[in-house]
This record gives sequence, structure tokens and C-alpha cells, in this order.
Amino acid sequence: MTLVASSEGLRLRIHADTLADGALWLGVFLSGFVIVEPAPYELMMAGLIALWVPIAFRLSRTVALLAAFLLVFMIGGLLSLTMVTDLSIGPMYMAVSGFLALTAIFYAGVIEARAARIALIFRAWSISAVITALLGIFGYFHLLPNGEIFTLYDRAKGAFQDPNVFAPFLVPPSLHLLHGALKGRLADLPLRAAGLLILGLAVFLSFSRAGWGLYVFAVAMLVLVMLTHERSGAFRLRMLMVVLAGAFAMVLALSLALQIPRVANLFSSRSQLVQEYDGGHLGRFERHRIGFRMMLEKPLGIGPLEFSKIFPEDEHNIWLKCLTTYGWLGFAAYLSLTITTLSVGFKLLLYDRPWQSFLTVAWISLLGHIMIATVIDIDHWRHVYLLFGILWGCFALEIRWRRVSHAPV
Repeated sequence: MTLVASSEGLRLRIHADTLADGALWLGVFLSGFVIVEPAPYELMMAGLIALWVPIAFRLSRTVALLAAFLLVFMIGGLLSLTMVTDLSIGPMYMAVSGFLALTAIFYAGVIEARAARIALIFRAWSISAVITALLGIFGYFHLLPNGEIFTLYDRAKGAFQDPNVFAPFLVPPSLHLLHGALKGRLADLPLRAAGLLILGLAVFLSFSRAGWGLYVFAVAMLVLVMLTHERSGAFRLRMLMVVLAGAFAMVLALSLALQIPRVANLFSSRSQLVQEYDGGHLGRFERHRIGFRMMLEKPLGIGPLEFSKIFPEDEHNIWLKCLTTYGWLGFAAYLSLTITTLSVGFKLLLYDRPWQSFLTVAWISLLGHIMIATVIDIDHWRHVYLLFGILWGCFALEIRWRRVSHAPV
């Protein structure tokens, strides 16, 4: 009788875990489809967090530190609301910030509870990225009815509202597929290569300079890290062959695309490093200079979305955004979180763990996002909070690994 009850309980637990993992997969998958807000992603993740946290979520000390950084960040944002006279939009902005912070904590916690979920997350992300990339490509070349909803200003944006978010979203899955092509089974190479070609072409057709720079930087960094980590001659030969073949296929695809006049014309315009709206009067860089000087006298910031009421556009700089929207306190919290995440991740970069490839991809991706964040806002980018969650989940797994193996922490 006891054995039957135990067996029944085990089956129920397996079914519950399968259902939970499926819901998590769907939540990550929906992150690639945010044409309207609130997007299906928000609704799915809100329900998932509401159901998961009371039943099975555990907050370890490692994940609690992530929560503490984000809590201080949010306190700074709430204090900045005291500087706003019109509260019609500011509170909703902070509500979104708080929700995204919760998703980062949630991802870290569920990864710590079960390391296999990192692979599940990246599978969902990769499939989502390929589908939204295809929507962007098909929409750009008018291969879909009403496909213009997947473009903006003659730039591919997939199922996103902005090409400048669409392109960076595709970079972590690109690195995941590239890592698999270099280290995985040869039988899976054609499928991964096809995915890489689709994602690379979509990034190009987004005509996002930040996306282009992030893609090139991230791919180069991944190759460098893997060359440092893997020293066998056979692996380096395979890497050379895969990279050369991939580069040839990408150059061929881009060359064919550039034969289309409107593609070539837009590429010529967008490839200029500094545009008029960057260096002109009250352009991006001048707004940065004036904005930072102004924030020296406003420790609580000026409130969410108030900067664009003073200047022609938003901040387009995550550090200035932190100062204006979250005040000095929020700025200090976000800077501390970023430095801690990148420094701890760097220390773990060349270890040999079951989740090592995912940590490497997430760390390189986050570093690249922080670099482009000097010229673009990433404050409400859903996948950036996912990257934070993945990395802190890996940190928690590392702590547990060392405790089990009795290695020094």
C-alpha cells in the first residue's frame, strides 16, 4: 500500500514538473511577440509567477541578493515619482519596471531549483527568435499578406514594436545556436546553420546599428572564449571550418540582399556611424551631456518619461535613464547590479559545468547589451531581465555545486 501511494505521488510530481516546465517554455517563447501591450508574455508570466511562487518558489541567499539590488532600484524609482505633478503615466511605468524585476528574480529561482530549465529556456528562446525573425524577413520582402506590420520605417522588426529591440533579442539565441554548431553533434549542424542564417539576415534587415554592433561583438567574443576554453586541435579545426562556412553563407546572403536597391540605399544611410539625430543640435550626444549635468542637481531624478517633455526625445542611455527615472539611489543600485553580475560571471566564464555554455552565452550577451546601452534605452527590454535571471540562476547553481563538492566558495 505504501509503495503504491509512493509511486502515485511520484507520478503526480513528474506530471506537475512537466506542466510547470511547459508553462515556463511557453512564457519564454511568448517573449518574442510583443507587437501590442500588454503582450501575451506579460499575461503569461504574471499568471505563472502568481501560481508558482506560493507553491514551489524558494528564495535562496544568492537570488535574494539579486532581489535586494532590484528592490533598491525600484525604491529609487518610486521616490522619483514624488518629483512628478502629472501621475497619469509614471505609476504604470514603475509597475512595468517592478514586473520585469520580478521576472528576473523568478527566472533565477526556477533555474536554481532545476538546472535543466536553462536548456529549456534557451530552446524556447531560439524557436521564438527564429519565428519572429522569419516574420521580419517575410514582412520586409512583402512575402506575407499585411506583412507591413512586421516592419517599421522600411526596417524589419518582426513581432516587436521597434527594430532596435528586435535585433538585440535575436543575438543570445544566435550565440546559443553557434555554440551548438561548434560543440554539438554534426547531425544537428544543418538545422543550427539554417537558424543562424535566418537570425543573421533578420538582424541585418533590422538596420539597427546597435543590433549590428552587438551581433558582431557577441559572435567574436564567443569564438574568443571558446578558443580560450577548448585547446584541442580537432576542436579548433572544426571551429575554423564552421566559422568560415558560416561567414561565407552570411556574406553571400547579405550580398544578394544588397542587390535590391532599397536595401542597398538604406544600408548606405544606416551604416554611417553618426547620424544627424546623433550629433545635431539637441541630438543624442548633446542630450546626454546636458542631461548628466542636469541630474547632478536632482538626486531624486525627474520622474518616468519626463525627460522627453524637456528634450525632443528620450534619454537613449541606460545610465542617464537610471538617473532621471530612478534617481541617484536607483542609479547606484543598477550600476552595482551590473558590475556584480559581470564580474562574478567573468570569474565563472572558463569553468566546466553542465550549464557552462548557457552562462557563457548569457554573460557575453549581457556585456554586449550594457555596451550598446550607452546609446539606447534597455530599461524595459524583457530579454535583458531574462539574461540577469539566467546569470544569477547560474551563480546560485555554482554555490550549490561547490557546497556539494566541498570546494571553496
